[in-house]
Amino acid sequence: MPHSSSLERLRDGNRRAITALLAVEGPMSRANLVRGSGLSRTTVSSLVGELIAAGHVVETSDRGRPHKGGSGRPPLLVALVSPGGGVAGVDIGHRHVRVAVADRRGVVLTEQSEAVDVDEDGVAALDRAARMVRQGLQAVGLPASDLAAAGMCVPAPLDRRSARVRTGILPGWREISPAEELHRRLGVPVFADNDANLGALAELGHGAARGASDVVYVKVASGLGAGIVLGGRLHRGASGIAGELGHVQVGEDGQVCRCGNRGCLETLVSAPRLLALLQPAYDEELSVERVLELEQSGDAGVRRVLSDGGRAVGRALADLCNSLNPEVVVVGGSLGASASLHDGIRSSVERYAQPDTAAVLRIVPGELGDRAEVVGAVSLAIARISV
Repeated sequence: MPHSSSLERLRDGNRRAITALLAVEGPMSRANLVRGSGLSRTTVSSLVGELIAAGHVVETSDRGRPHKGGSGRPPLLVALVSPGGGVAGVDIGHRHVRVAVADRRGVVLTEQSEAVDVDEDGVAALDRAARMVRQGLQAVGLPASDLAAAGMCVPAPLDRRSARVRTGILPGWREISPAEELHRRLGVPVFADNDANLGALAELGHGAARGASDVVYVKVASGLGAGIVLGGRLHRGASGIAGELGHVQVGEDGQVCRCGNRGCLETLVSAPRLLALLQPAYDEELSVERVLELEQSGDAGVRRVLSDGGRAVGRALADLCNSLNPEVVVVGGSLGASASLHDGIRSSVERYAQPDTAAVLRIVPGELGDRAEVVGAVSLAIARISV
């Protein structure tokens, strides 16, 4: 019996992998499902058959183009069934709450963002998020009963065993389970993950990492984190904290980090730290937006600080890439558009990564900007309710 139960859990996980791919990619051929999931052709064929029989997916009458431009008959595509109703995506950042309401295909119908001091008061942030979801449903004419689920992004690691936030990162969220609390407010299933993971999911399905199977998404914002995709699936680790690039120790005698350790990379490279380094040289109060404007105008000091920050990130990233051998590194977050940051990351990766690792690696800016996390939250909700 335990053996049978274990096999069924594995098969259920594989079914979720297939529906997650379809949720973020849209209709796909069986061959592309094989490539995207890393599963065997036989397994994918069997799982698709089960999902069709259960009414979760259909074969479309619109055929795709032949693989790699071949001249043969185009393959049928497999697509998720899109029932009525909608889902919500909730992005809780350190200083904002952003909410999107989407249909079951992932098309965003309405989106809004409000400035909120999230770190110090988790209850108030969740109250605000629930109110914004209800406002969004009202704006698009959907009754609350038509909301099927919500995906939720939080700016901190979530322990997979307790579903709680590491409180050193968000001091006002002590003893709070974000998904459980938002579920109580909305009355629908809520699925939560951290911001870097959902940024990775969004860029994989809708942004700069489309078509890739092995991806590292690096978010450089008020903190520093990474979302890891291996074989087309998010890799969360045993306790859910895989990808904590910002808490790689780069100096034993460095500053105390909000995680409780000393000398973490995040203490050197987060957006607040870089702004603090630059501020003494400027008469005006600097913001991330203003720093990016100065960089584009050719400001040498800004370019130097951002490039140095990028080299520090790239040094830690090179070791991660040596271990994972990804196809793409996507740089997102509020500083993700910085060319100087990219140049610094690229120079360190090329210097410290194995030559074969660096040779196949693309380092690109994210395409979704500050919307990546809310798009990822919508995709998470759809993927989790599709089976």
